[in-house]
Amino acid sequence: MLGTMPTAAARQLATEAGLDLVEVAPDARPPVCRIMDHGKSQYNRKKKQSDGSSKARRSQLKQIRLRAKTDDHDVDFKVRQAETFLLRKDKVKINVTFRGRENAHHERGREMLQAIIETLKDVATVEKFPSMESGRIMTMILTPKH
Repeated sequence: MLGTMPTAAARQLATEAGLDLVEVAPDARPPVCRIMDHGKSQYNRKKKQSDGSSKARRSQLKQIRLRAKTDDHDVDFKVRQAETFLLRKDKVKINVTFRGRENAHHERGREMLQAIIETLKDVATVEKFPSMESGRIMTMILTPKH
């Protein structure tokens, strides 16, 4: 802290130190300046800004929809899709929809979801176990393992 001094004297001190005289608070009376390496401070500020944004990928909730009559091959395709979502650190919500007479076969949907849990046990943990929502939809939520 050097205190109040003429601009010419402050510039002289900065050049002797091999640094820059940077105006920090131009609205203050008298204006506040600092002797520092301006290029280095700009670099550090930009680096701090870019660090925060690149690591801030938010987890999303991806949804996969199935029916009670969905064929095994199609279920396998959807499971592979769910696996890619989980590897990207996204949550996956799997819905099995029942229509008409399918409503009498909720156990088929529960078996399908249990098989999916078993298949994805290496990459996922169950956040919400299979349960019926709104009468026609059975739902479960999987989260990625850390």
